[in-house]
Amino acid sequence: MKLSAACVVAVDVGSVRTGSFAWAAVDMPGQTLTAHGDDPAGAAGALSAALTDGASAVLALEAPMSVPVPGDWKLLGKGRTGEGNRAWSASAGAGALATGLAQGAWLLAEVARALPGLAATTQVPRWRGAADGGAPLLLVEAFVSGEGKPVPTALGPHAADAEAAARAVAARLAGEDGTDGTDMTCAPQRAFSLLAAQARWAGLAVAGDELALDVLVVRARPAG
Repeated sequence: MKLSAACVVAVDVGSVRTGSFAWAAVDMPGQTLTAHGDDPAGAAGALSAALTDGASAVLALEAPMSVPVPGDWKLLGKGRTGEGNRAWSASAGAGALATGLAQGAWLLAEVARALPGLAATTQVPRWRGAADGGAPLLLVEAFVSGEGKPVPTALGPHAADAEAAARAVAARLAGEDGTDGTDMTCAPQRAFSLLAAQARWAGLAVAGDELALDVLVVRARPAG
């Protein structure tokens, strides 16, 4: 099933106090930049507005949003498959994870407050079935670093990262980037989905099995 319209809101997780937080929204299809900002309220408002208008929506947080929980304690903290030398548990990833937990929970609570009873999912097939009773809000993880870093715009590097993440997620979901599936996975370890946990805490309707399912991770790749 192809959705006729969707809004992707990506958040560059960072300190609100120091101006390191930014968000950007693009449409699907088309990847046209429709809105951007540097305040969490604006990001929550963009998501709520899209869902109120009947479109499906995607929230992409640029922070580790699923972590592997191994059976063997000796593997605790080990990176996810696909992370390379940038493990979620290293200093940068761990800092983004902690900040993203609080910011993501706040954003989702605001959306839940605006749209009581809203269903969310971390699983693309369940999102694509939104018109048939599935969840209209999809939650994913974005990863923007290294060669995938965009050239900073006049709005600053954080806004550029948010826009790059939004475009990468939109391209992946539309099947336009030549990549199928996720760029990182907790498997073969059991996944602990922080996205599903945030959504349930916020009061959104999320299937219970999603707490232990991998989330979609989209890595922004170099332009051109």
